[in-house]
Parts: sequence; C-alpha cells; structure tokens
Amino acid sequence: MNYGEIKFNDIANGEGVRTSLFVSGCRHHCKNCFNEQTWDFGFGQPFTEETMEEILDSCNHDWINGLSLLGGEPFEPENQRVLLPFLVMFKERFPDKTIWCYTGFTLEEIMGKRANSRAFTQISSEMLSLIDVLVDGEFIAEKRNIMLNFRGSSNQRIILVQQSLKEGKVVLSELNN
Repeated sequence: MNYGEIKFNDIANGEGVRTSLFVSGCRHHCKNCFNEQTWDFGFGQPFTEETMEEILDSCNHDWINGLSLLGGEPFEPENQRVLLPFLVMFKERFPDKTIWCYTGFTLEEIMGKRANSRAFTQISSEMLSLIDVLVDGEFIAEKRNIMLNFRGSSNQRIILVQQSLKEGKVVLSELNN
C-alpha cells in the first residue's frame, strides 16, 4: 500500500488533535473529490514499518486524541490487508485513543449487507471492530455543505461504530446535527 500524506497535529479530520493518514487507491472517483491524486494506488510513498512507527510515535503524546484514516479509500480490499495489522498495533499501544475512518462505502456495504460490495472482505469486520467513528458514504458534489461537521456532503454519516455493532443498528454521532 502507498500513502499520499500524513498530517500531524491535524484538527480537521476528527475530534481533537489527531494524526491523519491519507492512503492511496480509490475506485469511487467522486466528482469534485478533494484528494483526486490519491485515486491512484501507486501515488505517494510506500507504507512501511518505518512509516507505521513514525505515525505511532506521533500519537504518543497526551494532546493527541487519535488516528484518522482517509484517502484514497481505506476500505479498498488491498488497503484493508495493510491497515488491519497497523490498526491492531495502534489499539494495543493506545487503547484509550480513537480511530476515525473516512470511507466512500456505507457501513452496510462494509458489513456485507448490500450485495457485491468490494469493501466486504474476510477482514472488513475485524477492521470495523477497531474503528471508533466511521464517516461513511461517497462525497456527492450536489449535496456539498461546508457547514457540516467533519464531512463534505449531506448524505455522509458520522457513525459510532462500536455502539452500532453492539446494538445491531446504525448509531449516529451527535456531530451529525
């Protein structure tokens, strides 16, 4: 897997101060995507063990609330295979910090509740089990709204993943208001 950028001390992509990883590779190709260069799976730099350690080290401060995954598309199957062990390492090292993930897929697609979703893989459920907040849904230019918290278009949802998995239904964050 490649990544396009790492933003340290980021306050735009989740609550609090975070480290944000922008992975490469996305097949959604949303109209007016803010990060179109990351559609290419070969864009950017290789995601290495050194990269993982750099990100983990950046999160080892009291003022860092957690990690955010963006793209590209974290739930492309190729990216899931690389991100899952990294997320396991993150949660082992920082059990009290949160993981936010931005995806063009819906939670239902990731969970396999919609037919033929490439996001539903043998490991997508395990990956979801490590994510605290999921901002789901493709960016739709016609539904763009700059007044929304932590999302670009009104169709996107900010989902409390662990509560949703526990209750068996989508539980939205109060940030959706």
